[in-house]
Amino acid sequence: MSADELGMTQRAMGEMVEMLRLDLTLSLVLAVVLGGAIGMERQLAGKPAGLRTNILICVGAALLGDLSVRIGATHGGVGPQPAMIAAQVMSGIGFLGAGTIMKEGGTVLGLTSAATIWVVAAIGLALGAGYRLEAAGTAVIVLLTLAALGPLEHKLLRSTRVLPATIRVRPGTELGLIERELLGYGVRVRERRIYEHEVDTVFELTLAGPASQFEIVGDVMRARPDVLSARLG
Repeated sequence: MSADELGMTQRAMGEMVEMLRLDLTLSLVLAVVLGGAIGMERQLAGKPAGLRTNILICVGAALLGDLSVRIGATHGGVGPQPAMIAAQVMSGIGFLGAGTIMKEGGTVLGLTSAATIWVVAAIGLALGAGYRLEAAGTAVIVLLTLAALGPLEHKLLRSTRVLPATIRVRPGTELGLIERELLGYGVRVRERRIYEHEVDTVFELTLAGPASQFEIVGDVMRARPDVLSARLG
C-alpha cells in the first residue's frame, strides 16, 4: 500500500470514527463498566444507591461531559464552557446524593452513599472529556476504598473511646439511674464528680465505651425528663 493510499485509509477511518462517534461509544461503555463495578459493590453491601443507579449516573455524566466539550469547541470559546457545565452537573448530583442521607437517632446514615454518587458522576465526566485512564484509575481507588476500608472503619467504630460529659439534672436525681442507662448502651462511668445546687445537680463524668454509641447516648440523656442538659466532649 502506497503512502497516499495509507493516508486516504487513515482519513477515512478518522471520518468514520467522527461520524459514528465511536469515541463516545467507548466512553459510554466504560461508564457502564466502571459505574457498574462501583454500583455492584454498593448493591452487595445493601446500600440504597446500587447497580442501576450508579450506572445511570456514570453514563449520564459521561454524555454530559462529552456534550460540554463539544459545545465549547463548536462555539469557539463563546457561550457555555465545559467547566461551567461540569460544575452544574456536580451540583445537581449533590442534590441527588442528599436524598440518600438520613438521621436515625444520633447517627447520620448514607454519607458514604452520597459521596459515592458524587465521585461516580466525576468519573463519568472524566470519561466524557476523554480522560479514560484517569477515570479507570479513580474507579479502582474508589472500589478499594469501599471494599477494603469498610471493615477497618467498623473496627474503629467499635473501639473504646473516652470522653468527658457534663450532665445537669433536677435536684434529687440519683446518679445510679444515669449510670444504669448509660451501661445499657455499653458506656461506663470511669470517674464522677457531683455538684449539688439549689436549682440543679451537676454530674461531671468521664465516660468510656464504643465510639459509635456516644452520639446516641447524648440524645438519650437529653430526652430524659430528669435531665436539664447534657454535653459530651
